[in-house]
Amino acid sequence: MKPIAIFRHSPGEGPGYFATFLDHHSLPWTLFRVDESVSPPQAPGEFSGLCFMGGPMSVNDGLPWISQTLKLIREADAAGIPVIGHCLGGQLMARALGGTVGRNPVKEIGWGVVEATADAAAADWLGDTGSFEAFHWHGETFTIPAGATRILGSAHCANQAFVRGPHLGLQCHVEMTHSMIRLWNRQWAAEGVPASASVQTPEQMEENIEARITAMRAVADRLYARWIDGLDRN
Repeated sequence: MKPIAIFRHSPGEGPGYFATFLDHHSLPWTLFRVDESVSPPQAPGEFSGLCFMGGPMSVNDGLPWISQTLKLIREADAAGIPVIGHCLGGQLMARALGGTVGRNPVKEIGWGVVEATADAAAADWLGDTGSFEAFHWHGETFTIPAGATRILGSAHCANQAFVRGPHLGLQCHVEMTHSMIRLWNRQWAAEGVPASASVQTPEQMEENIEARITAMRAVADRLYARWIDGLDRN
């Protein structure tokens, strides 16, 4: 089958557990290091799916690769090629599909509960998962684009995930590994916000971390498994 294209926008925000999941299912993938000035491909036809990771930039920044990425997502949507996005990736998807991206009421950093909506789309993607603790690190959020359905929300960010056909856009980070969290915590002070109901300290993020990651991966497995169902295996 054609490989899945994974787009990295920052050195510390790679595919994480998503790549581990793909390897476990013997699905080929290739990494585009956008942070190293590798341009996105001109068209999505060489790939069975597209995955966009996070990054510290805004979708609204005038970076040269953003317009090409938005075009690529729209072309994948038109061709029925599944797209998945994590945080910035979900924001890129929302923007490409007609939504907007702007400042969230608060920064959301650390572990926080997200809840499934009570509709068929959420049940399709999440099964009987009503809520779970996800990892967060964002100051902006997306609106739900036309034709998409919100499936997750949280107390501090209403739109945590949407689905549209074979596509899944996530605001939260279900791809995290312990090493990624440790690396990101080095930048905690640079965020310039004190601990609060929506912002945890690095010490709070480390509490029960292995159990938290294990529980989150059970949900990630469900979401990723549903997403790969849409891939063309030929």
